[in-house]
Amino acid sequence: MGMPSMPELLIVLAIVVLLFGAKKIPDLAKGMGKGIKDFKKAIKEDEEEPKEIAKTEEPKVEASKTEETKSENA
Repeated sequence: MGMPSMPELLIVLAIVVLLFGAKKIPDLAKGMGKGIKDFKKAIKEDEEEPKEIAKTEEPKVEASKTEETKSENA
C-alpha cells in the first residue's frame, strides 16, 4: 500500500470540497496547521524538561557524593 495516485487524491479532494464547502477548507487547513505546530512544540518541551531537571539535580548529586566521601574518610 503505497502513496495514493493522482486520481485518488482528486477524488478525496472532491469529497472534502463537497462535505465542507470551498470556503471552509482554508479554515480547516489553518486549524490543522496550528494543531501540528502545537503538537511539535509540546514534544519539544517534553524533550527539554528532563534535561532541565538533570541540570538542577546534578549539583545536588555532586554535593551528596562529596558528603559521603567526607563521612567515609572520617
